[in-house]
Amino acid sequence: MTPKFDKIHLRFKLNGINYNHEDLKEVAYSLVKEGESYEQVIGNFLLDWLDERDYVLTNTSGSTGLPKSIKIKKQQMVNSSVMTGDFFGLQPGDKALHCLPSQYIAGKMMLVRAMILGLELDMAPPSSIPSYDHLKHYDFCAMIPLQLQNSLDRLQQIKTVIVGGARVSKTLIRSLQNLETAVFETYGMTETVSHIAVRQLNKTSEMQPFKLLRDISVSKDDRDCLVINAPALSEDSIFTNDVVEMKSGNEFEIIGRYDNMINSGGVKLFPELIEAKLQDKIEQRFFIASENDKVLGEKVVLVLESETKDLDISLFSNLEKFEVPRTIYNTPKFIETSNGKIQRQKNIEAILG
Repeated sequence: MTPKFDKIHLRFKLNGINYNHEDLKEVAYSLVKEGESYEQVIGNFLLDWLDERDYVLTNTSGSTGLPKSIKIKKQQMVNSSVMTGDFFGLQPGDKALHCLPSQYIAGKMMLVRAMILGLELDMAPPSSIPSYDHLKHYDFCAMIPLQLQNSLDRLQQIKTVIVGGARVSKTLIRSLQNLETAVFETYGMTETVSHIAVRQLNKTSEMQPFKLLRDISVSKDDRDCLVINAPALSEDSIFTNDVVEMKSGNEFEIIGRYDNMINSGGVKLFPELIEAKLQDKIEQRFFIASENDKVLGEKVVLVLESETKDLDISLFSNLEKFEVPRTIYNTPKFIETSNGKIQRQKNIEAILG
């Protein structure tokens, strides 16, 4: 039986202490009043979760547009927690580490999973280098790729890590292969109440496609973009801008975002695929974009996070003709969202004026 959102699991602990519904309210008030900034965010969310309303308001990340506040039903968050718990075999009393910012859905869901599944949750400041007791055993943790990269030598005590919020580079994936920790990349968004599909990044013979959690189905629209049907998480079908290739009824690969697609001389190009080819060749952070061209319509450009734009063009030798950047731009520091996602369009607008 699926739990109800107004119930706190008897095995739930926060920073080693067991709390019931009323006790947790007092903790939330204390965090808001006396806590550090990240603890105040957690306290405010807990107060929202423990009130009489059947929904919470949360913000989208703003990586592909303006951030916006959306209403999510608490029971949908409970349903998501149970689906994740089932997939990863989480049990009451399992220990989890929370090191994500709690103003976004991924951080909120770590708290909800703990309260609903009866996890023992330790909080850590949401830093790019998570600070936690790496000698303590944890069963479950969620990170962004940068946190994972900076924790590679301290993951031995974590059984399972899920990583999301940005693409995981090939270099990072290679670094995971000798770890005992099982690492899974997630696919999802605020509207799907965190992830709806995962794929394992290590302990496999080859790169896996994303595999759907239970009770979720997907299809493609006429743009070849993913359409998500998840009645337990959303009353309506969710139409994404992610162009996908279906591998089976419950598995898919992400090709790229439809709104990033470049039409250069009639050839449709996805920046994400070009970036994947260059990932191991360029040390600095970068992304592929486009600008208008009189002959081609659009031409491919490369944007470097660097003080200079000096780059050996031999690095492009493995690209197809229309994939080769016609111009290289640079900027000392990328414009990012508050949770570290590169804002492609804003960077291009700042560079091109």
